Amino acid sequence: MEVRVSAPPSVQPVPSPVAPGLRVGRAALAVSFLLQGTTFALLVTCIPEIQHRYGLSDGLLPVFLAAVPVLAGAGSIASERLVKRTGARAVLRVVQPAVCLSLAAVGLGDALWQLALALGAFGLLVGALDASMNMLGVGLQHRYGRSIMIGFHAAFSLGGIVGAALAGLGSHYDLGLPVLFGTAAAVVAPLAVLTGTRFAGPAELGDAVREAAEAAARSVPWRPLLPLCLAMAFAYIADASVSNYSVKYLTDGLGSREDLAKLSYLGYMCAMLLGRALGDRAVQRFGAVPVVRAGAALAALGFGLAAVAPAAWAGIAAFTVLGFGICAIIPQVFAAGGRLFPADSDAAVARLNLFNYVGFLIGSPLVGAIADASSYRWALLAPMLLVLAVLPLADRFAPAPVSAPAVT
Repeated sequence: MEVRVSAPPSVQPVPSPVAPGLRVGRAALAVSFLLQGTTFALLVTCIPEIQHRYGLSDGLLPVFLAAVPVLAGAGSIASERLVKRTGARAVLRVVQPAVCLSLAAVGLGDALWQLALALGAFGLLVGALDASMNMLGVGLQHRYGRSIMIGFHAAFSLGGIVGAALAGLGSHYDLGLPVLFGTAAAVVAPLAVLTGTRFAGPAELGDAVREAAEAAARSVPWRPLLPLCLAMAFAYIADASVSNYSVKYLTDGLGSREDLAKLSYLGYMCAMLLGRALGDRAVQRFGAVPVVRAGAALAALGFGLAAVAPAAWAGIAAFTVLGFGICAIIPQVFAAGGRLFPADSDAAVARLNLFNYVGFLIGSPLVGAIADASSYRWALLAPMLLVLAVLPLADRFAPAPVSAPAVT
């Protein structure tokens, strides 16, 4: 789940001192994002191994993959009620170690019903984890008085790099899913528990999380947001296509070794991390509209290069190019939504984020169905065309004229 990045103001205020407790809470939450990125990357880069272990056909695979975002959406909605009763910190402390255990369960079974239960638990828990992490992050951002969310999602990208690298090593040394997922859970779950003891709570945040939740509950009209909702869905269709099928494309379509195929997602996440590190400067220099247009064109180019790739290394390079393109679009969707409704920016962000799940729900079945009917080369052209549809929507990312200095 991405979170908005505020438009760069013309005049920056002098930041007020940050309490040490907030700094510790911010660092702990960044570690939580990193651990989640690692867990998610381990799962998606091992889809070929999961399919082989459970005898899952290519026709049935998209059904299993589509169920995860559906259940994640349900888990996200359910977590909102739990947060009202117990707080985002309490929910996060429970669900993150549980996500690790569900990952281990995916690697331990050998029957389809066991895979269905494990992936179902993973989806529900990831939705709750996703929501509680970002609620806590928004609370911290309110207390800091400036945008800090991009750093948390950069930590997620870094975790994705770690997870993809671990999956590659697991394939290279033929560890098998029980050992790879089990070992990862045995290490990450205790780290999650330990990190949870340092999350910011009411003493540091006060009513910040509640205030953010109340802001998200306010009524924001859908119509002005629809072009941005479409851009978000198209971007996440592209992201889901890479997450779920880049490794499988290299193994099944290009005949790559499984350990080498993991580098496709690793390159994608490295590009995402680097792009997020440089993205704010690009927007400050060139503006949001050119950056979004360039990102959409670059992402489409990446899909096109992947579709015609003659060998594994060409495919890895193509998915890396794709990562540079996608990373520019998603944060700017949230930024544009926040500019449309400056008084209710959190509510706008909450609505836009629903299309995170829409994109994942559409992306996996779409690519899987086309690949099953023809080939993965043809299947990659579908997200390529959809990400190109962001180009005519790019004008909606233009900032409104500012009459007074803005404050992040």
